[in-house]
Amino acid sequence: MKSGFVNIFGKPNAGKSTLLNAIIGEKMAIVSPKVQTTRHRIKAFLTEPEYQIIFSDTPGIIEPKYKLHEKMMQAVKNSLEDADVALLLFDVRDDREAAAELFSGLKLKVPAILVINKTDTVTPEKVRETEAFFRDQPFAREIVSLSALKGFDVQDFIQKILNFLPEGEPFYNEDDLTDMPTRFFVGEMIREKIFHFFEDEIPYHATVLVQEFKEKETLVKIAADIIVHRETQKAIIIGGGGKMIKKIGTEARKDIEAFIGRKVFLELFVKVRPKWRDNETYLREYGYK
Repeated sequence: MKSGFVNIFGKPNAGKSTLLNAIIGEKMAIVSPKVQTTRHRIKAFLTEPEYQIIFSDTPGIIEPKYKLHEKMMQAVKNSLEDADVALLLFDVRDDREAAAELFSGLKLKVPAILVINKTDTVTPEKVRETEAFFRDQPFAREIVSLSALKGFDVQDFIQKILNFLPEGEPFYNEDDLTDMPTRFFVGEMIREKIFHFFEDEIPYHATVLVQEFKEKETLVKIAADIIVHRETQKAIIIGGGGKMIKKIGTEARKDIEAFIGRKVFLELFVKVRPKWRDNETYLREYGYK
């Protein structure tokens, strides 16, 4: 039996969440084309008779500008400390030298697999050049090229991970898929719609707090607050005649119902909390430990 923590690291928008979802076969982490979508460390468990792998999606590595960013980078630091295997995710279109400097700076003490992602966006020659570059780097024990979005041989990828995973007993029950509560994923699905429907600063100035999650006989009643910085942002999210808030609610409800397998009644409220990203009390309240 092999068991351990396999944590995914990389720059924002390298495809970490897409990779995690593809491996698990479930939508565990929200995705969007915008950077810094992931703010929390999200664990997902893959359990088979021969192994249990605890995967972690982590926020993209950035220079912190707010207390929120500091919390995000603390999640990355924690993931570095408990990893048994590191997956270093690289967008094949990015700067190779900068990525090599970033990955070297992590000072990993565990085996690392360099994953070249988004291979569907470039020529095979570009992929081969990138593989050759990273073979000369000291931080990767294995190099894998794939497209997390278009699909890849998941079982072959898992086998490569197992080559470096230590022997041990499972950490979690075989039926568990994550250690995060359902209401966390509900909040993330709502936040994903904000990233999808709004541009500019709105997605980065917004967070979601699930205030109520009640399971009734016929449905699940959920109430959630969308937190923003300014009154103008609140007006944009609500939209004329409440058009946008209804749109967010309708699309989020579909995802939540698919996730929990039950009918959902969803209420959304928009609240203004100035400078919440730099307020320790607010950050703790909103789940940023």
